[in-house]
Amino acid sequence: MAIVWPCGLSVDAYVAAGRDVEVPRPECSLCTSPMQFWSWYRRDVRVAGMSVKVLIRRARCVGCRVTSALLPSFVIARRLDAAESIGAVISEVVSGRSGVRPAAAAGGVVHETAREWIRRFRARAEDLSVAFAALVVELGGEASDRVERADRDALSAMKAAFGRAGELRGWAPVGLWGFASSVTGGSVLSPNRDSPYLVVGRRRFMAPVAPTTDKNGDGHGP
Repeated sequence: MAIVWPCGLSVDAYVAAGRDVEVPRPECSLCTSPMQFWSWYRRDVRVAGMSVKVLIRRARCVGCRVTSALLPSFVIARRLDAAESIGAVISEVVSGRSGVRPAAAAGGVVHETAREWIRRFRARAEDLSVAFAALVVELGGEASDRVERADRDALSAMKAAFGRAGELRGWAPVGLWGFASSVTGGSVLSPNRDSPYLVVGRRRFMAPVAPTTDKNGDGHGP
């Protein structure tokens, strides 16, 4: 099981922080009890064609014995490439500014990979459009009329929701696609599931951790 938390650090800054990175302590998705931190593991993340290894915190619920990987929001579940790298390609193609091949070349990925991202995003576009439009309203904005293709409506709703979230403390550094990863629990390109950090309509919108690190090595400050 994976939990995505809003991370304001870049991939490079996160890697440099190592075990000093501050990771929020989540609640168990089954019983809502605070989870305990439980070890780390390494995961590859590719940025601009270059793969780096990042440390991922684990947590477990003592009562339910459920364990979760705590993924920073620059990660999309089951994808090697960073959220912003994937998002840059999707944005270029969906907005009509570029074809898939030029966008893939600019992003440092093969054409087939980029084409699969676009296919997955378009398959989820209707659900994403509705969910992010609802989030705009949840955050005090007004949902715009859906007048274009589903994929463009979804991208527009994501941008509008991030614009509202960006007015809250700490969300701007997370970036549009880090925000989208946080909201969807890393499932922007895969079947939907509720994020532990945001459930639309239930007012569980949690502020991200500020982009700072501690020196205790346990992911928490003094």
